[in-house]
Amino acid sequence: MPIRPGTTLAAMLAALAALSNATHAQEPAIATVTVTAKKAPVTRKLDRTVHDVSSSAKAANGTAQDVLQSIPELSVTADGQLAVKGNSQVTVLVDGKPTAMLSGDERAVALQTMAGADIASVEVITNPSAATGASGGAVVNIVLKRNRKPGTHAQVRGSAADQGLWNLGMSGDATGKDVSVHGNVAYRHDGTRKLRSSAVGWHDPLTGQAGQTAQASSVFVRRIVHSAALGIDYTLSATDSVSLSARHNGRRSRPLLDTLNTTRTDAGESLFHRISYGPNEQSDDSASLAWSHQGPGQALKAMVQRSRTVALVDKSYRDVFVEPVQATRYSRGATRSARRLDQATFDWSQASRHGQWSMGTDFRDDMDDLANYQAAVDPATGGETPDPGTTNGYAVQTTVSAAYVTDRIRHGKWEVLLGGRFERTALRITPAQGTVQARHWHAMNPSLHVRYAATDKAELTLAYRRGLQRPDPRDLNPFTTYVDAQNLNRGNPGLGPQRLASWEIGANAAGKHFSGSLGAFHRTSRDTVVEARSVAGNVLVTSKQNGGIARSAGMTGLLDWTPDATLRLGMDGGAWRVALRTPDLPGLVRQHGIAGYVNLKMGYSTGQDDLSLDAHIQSSSITPLGRQGSTSSVNATWKRALTGTWSLTVNANDVFDGSRRTYRTDASTFRQAGFDHFVARRVYVGFVRKIE
Repeated sequence: MPIRPGTTLAAMLAALAALSNATHAQEPAIATVTVTAKKAPVTRKLDRTVHDVSSSAKAANGTAQDVLQSIPELSVTADGQLAVKGNSQVTVLVDGKPTAMLSGDERAVALQTMAGADIASVEVITNPSAATGASGGAVVNIVLKRNRKPGTHAQVRGSAADQGLWNLGMSGDATGKDVSVHGNVAYRHDGTRKLRSSAVGWHDPLTGQAGQTAQASSVFVRRIVHSAALGIDYTLSATDSVSLSARHNGRRSRPLLDTLNTTRTDAGESLFHRISYGPNEQSDDSASLAWSHQGPGQALKAMVQRSRTVALVDKSYRDVFVEPVQATRYSRGATRSARRLDQATFDWSQASRHGQWSMGTDFRDDMDDLANYQAAVDPATGGETPDPGTTNGYAVQTTVSAAYVTDRIRHGKWEVLLGGRFERTALRITPAQGTVQARHWHAMNPSLHVRYAATDKAELTLAYRRGLQRPDPRDLNPFTTYVDAQNLNRGNPGLGPQRLASWEIGANAAGKHFSGSLGAFHRTSRDTVVEARSVAGNVLVTSKQNGGIARSAGMTGLLDWTPDATLRLGMDGGAWRVALRTPDLPGLVRQHGIAGYVNLKMGYSTGQDDLSLDAHIQSSSITPLGRQGSTSSVNATWKRALTGTWSLTVNANDVFDGSRRTYRTDASTFRQAGFDHFVARRVYVGFVRKIE
């Protein structure tokens, strides 16, 4: 008989509660005093800013993406793309460690289906120190809830919206004398409408042929998502403890995608519908074991973790021809992918006369295994004839060995964090057919963070970071992959890492009712990976190549105003100048432009009601050989406490439907213009029930 995750969790919590009660029954009664203090919503540390979202009304029935969208200095598009102060090179960690589901193209969907109620805080790290194993740019660290208060607690939550979308989840914890158990289960019917349009005018310099192609599609992707997590913390002694945690997520969908394709050349015009149904499936699993030792003036931490993501994207389709009229054409296709991430870390810190030394090691082994299949189907016999150009498979193994050392120095009003991280990366590409390619590179990446306390309420900061960003394994595919009727991807196994560097200076100040910051930054990227596009017949072939150069410099600012205990207002934003050099057939193409963002937020709490409002605007900006349009969103959340344990929540997302983003590209062989519209406008009505 199968065991349900919810039943297991409830049984474990009940057993632990009984054990805790039995233990306390044998002990003499001791008078206790409980002190409750509200956490500061924002804590600024030397190398990061911590945002407490544990009691956020928006998180109660929202997703991780909803939570991130409400964080200052973060920009989140409707399709899940992240930027930190305009920097789109972002690594997302969970509890300080990478996971397979947040390390690839699936990251956006993972954030859109991860429960926001499980998140305790979000750490924004603009320039990571050497102790943080980020691949290149900024870091967003999602810290999950771990309630260690004595006793047993639980929470049930659920919400529903139009289009038959709903979710239901439960979380709980139980803490005895030496053991703490926490876990959650959730089930949701999720969905997103996607509208897309693209028009391409192309010419082939080799053949002299020219033409125009156009696509338009509309699809509502309905996902069924289930997830479960369980963690156990055990106190071995006054100085030692161990923690074990495991998580599972599963997603499946069967979208009906109808793409209208139009092609015009000197030979005439063709018009057909390409219709596909899926199914698409993905499962994510992770487990970690951690040990920590806290001694006088020192701390030791060790962790081993394994995470794995397995996905199937069915690319089967049928072509229904409108002009010229001909028989329906069928194709069978699919892409199967598996990503495994193994990691082991060891960290040591020791107090010193001037501050604290830290050092550690980080060993990581990533394996990406992908298989693509595409075949023409004979409608009479059902026989399949594989397409040799887009049927292929390959594996990419990336092994990273790193060691770091940091020294935190405190002297008077000064605090300095010096760091260095040495990394060796080995890359091995194994195609199903062909020659194995192996490469490796070394890097010594320094980091610097400085803080000067001018007064008790004001400080000056300086940060610097240099690093390498490893290429995405999907971009290393040595073969061609089918995307749609007018687009193919062709990998480049020769890609190397991007070389990134970033400077930032700032000033932070806080008063009785005001707090704010002002900063300036300068970023550079060399050997930047950019898209290399060409035309084969009437099909656009997109690959990747090193050779681009990017620079940006600008200013950011933040202001929070709390006039009284019930009202909180905030605003943050930034503006910067971007300069790009992108390879094209005639040579490097130079571009420059101005971009920026603005975030506004308001929170109002009184009596039983908690109201929050946030608005976001991202300006248009340049892209390699092109430009993309602006987007905006306005979101509102209302939470009302009906009783001490029941509350009502209402989440209104993207009220004015501002997520439509246009784009255009002007290359030497083609011009493309279109838009992507991930419709995020939705109203959820839900509840939260606390069980103490």
